[in-house]
Amino acid sequence: MSNDIKIRKGLDIKLKGEAEKLISAAPRSKFFAIKPTDFHGVTPKMVVKEGATVKAGDTIFYSKSSERVKFVSPVSGTIQEIRRGAKRRILEVVISADATDTFKDFGQKDVSKMSAEQIKEHLLESGCWPFVKQRPYDIVANPEDTPKAIFISGMATAPLAADVEFILEKRKEDFQAGIDAISKLTTGKTHLSVDKRSASFFDQVKGVTLHKVSGPHPAGNVGVQIHHIDPVNAGERVWVINPEDVAIIGSLFKTGHFDATRVFAVAGTEAPKAQYYRFKLGSNIQDIVGNISEDVRIISGDVLTGTKISNEGFVGFYDNTLTLIPEGDTYRMFGWLPFKDNNIPSMSKTSLSWLFPNRKYKVNTNLNGEERSLVVTGEMEQVFPMDIYPMQLLKECMVFNIEKMENLGIYEVAPEDFALIDYVNTSKLEAQAIVRDALDLMIKEVG
Repeated sequence: MSNDIKIRKGLDIKLKGEAEKLISAAPRSKFFAIKPTDFHGVTPKMVVKEGATVKAGDTIFYSKSSERVKFVSPVSGTIQEIRRGAKRRILEVVISADATDTFKDFGQKDVSKMSAEQIKEHLLESGCWPFVKQRPYDIVANPEDTPKAIFISGMATAPLAADVEFILEKRKEDFQAGIDAISKLTTGKTHLSVDKRSASFFDQVKGVTLHKVSGPHPAGNVGVQIHHIDPVNAGERVWVINPEDVAIIGSLFKTGHFDATRVFAVAGTEAPKAQYYRFKLGSNIQDIVGNISEDVRIISGDVLTGTKISNEGFVGFYDNTLTLIPEGDTYRMFGWLPFKDNNIPSMSKTSLSWLFPNRKYKVNTNLNGEERSLVVTGEMEQVFPMDIYPMQLLKECMVFNIEKMENLGIYEVAPEDFALIDYVNTSKLEAQAIVRDALDLMIKEVG
């Protein structure tokens, strides 16, 4: 069964530095890290100490609010350091890796003979459960819930984002095995959305409701797809899983091992070599891209939603892209003049980039202005393809008006859905941060 979804509102930001369709094995990192900060709302409870020896798949910590939700080591080695921040908050658990991995054996499983509860327990025990996130709130799913549906976005429309179909082309069997497992976790449908313009193995995946999606970014955002397929209402839960993680889950059932290997796109104009690389979650950035100048911004993720990390940092748990672009540490005098510089992609007619819709740009991180006490009516709505009033919702989020946030659709959104608003809004508001704070309040007050 196939259903078409056409997204009309949005914006494709065309940037230079796209990753070449070539996959190489990156050098094995000497150090890896699992970062509790990747798992929003999770307070870690450590089960290992510095100096402990671990296998790939051994539990490092679990969620203080749910001991069943475990977070495991991506490699075998020794716990090198537990790095803490203010109030002894755990920031990173650094692992000194062995030359080759020794895996904890969780046992091969026949999904067809397993119940939904058995599959759930296997995912929890193996450390694969954090791959399952829930809407609303965009947090690790509560294993006590049963979702009304599961959503997987098999396409990415963000600037320089990894081509999902390409990175999973060699993992068709793992992906199907993962679908067979997770489909048992819901009483509803498992939805898979793909790019209408392409043809790939996704079209032959069994056990899913297939949706063909077209339109500009954020058409690839799973939140946009949920909104157009089966919106989330108060009290309802849907689960979301990245397609690469579906393949890792499938591999777990086939091999009995937690294999955190993923194909990443290393992209951006400052990337030493913009192409695809195969390495494990939590790898050290320096071992992948070498020493990078301080004039370069390293982003784990895409340029709109990714996290800034240092050259000595580690890849994020949910990311499949590393983006390297110039730092925006230069001032553009009279930058508002339309003929001053045509190298800034913008929706505003103050930049002449609108005359060159197919041009690709080399951009930096300069905000080209600071936060302003004004709102341009209708500006946000141009890039927000949901039946929600984004400006009004942001206003209520800023004053934490729970009743009005509910009425305006807070349950349907995640911070990434406001990434384009961050980019285009004249006010320079940090819309993603505002939405994240509001969702945190909803978790606390509504649950």
